Amino acid sequence: MKKILIIGATSSIAESVARLYAKQGDEIYLLARNQGRLDKIVNDLRVRGAADVHSAVFDVCDFDAHVSILDDVFDRLGEVDVVLLAHGTLPDQSLCENSAESALSEIKVNALSSVSLLTHLANKMEYVGKGTIAVITSVAGDRGRKSNYVYGAAKAMLSAFLEGMRHRLFSKGVVVLDIRPGFVDTPMTKDFAKGVLWAKPEKVAEGIVRAISTKKSVVYLPFFWAGIMGVVRNLPRFIFLRTSL
Repeated sequence: MKKILIIGATSSIAESVARLYAKQGDEIYLLARNQGRLDKIVNDLRVRGAADVHSAVFDVCDFDAHVSILDDVFDRLGEVDVVLLAHGTLPDQSLCENSAESALSEIKVNALSSVSLLTHLANKMEYVGKGTIAVITSVAGDRGRKSNYVYGAAKAMLSAFLEGMRHRLFSKGVVVLDIRPGFVDTPMTKDFAKGVLWAKPEKVAEGIVRAISTKKSVVYLPFFWAGIMGVVRNLPRFIFLRTSL
């Protein structure tokens, strides 16, 4: 039986991941902002076979609460085998272009909150000397594009932070996984037109659990996004600047 901590547990991808671990009979601790949604997910996971499910209401942007909430989690679970950070927002790029306050707010949610949490988590798991820290970033962080560069910048910052943390923790027995999804059909993207490149959260969750079990460092989900972003990253600048990406 593994012990799993999921932060941002009410997101569609996080909930799908939690269901897979519940089916395996693992013990799960959920953190999220919405008490009502948390209660429903807790009950569902128990029915699905989780050994036990704990939860707490938690705002990732309340930095002063990070230490105390993580202390509570580790006191309850003991040694944590897997931590998944799955929280985030999808900014209004146009609004962020016209409001520095909005841009900074989105970077706080999508990058700085994770930096704070990861700093505390890394120290705890380094002390134990095992486990996996998995973080959902995005393919948007691979190259800044005019359509979403505020979101992309936050995710790029997070990916760079994870790379350094992975280097630090490798010799300590702790795995650090950077999860880079492409387009996922979730409530956060409900207003977008969907096409062949869009994935369901359940399929992305399967890829996450598989990547954790095989101790990957970076995973693109679905897999074909690795090729797509390879092309985007390597477009010569004089061509890239003329695209509408």
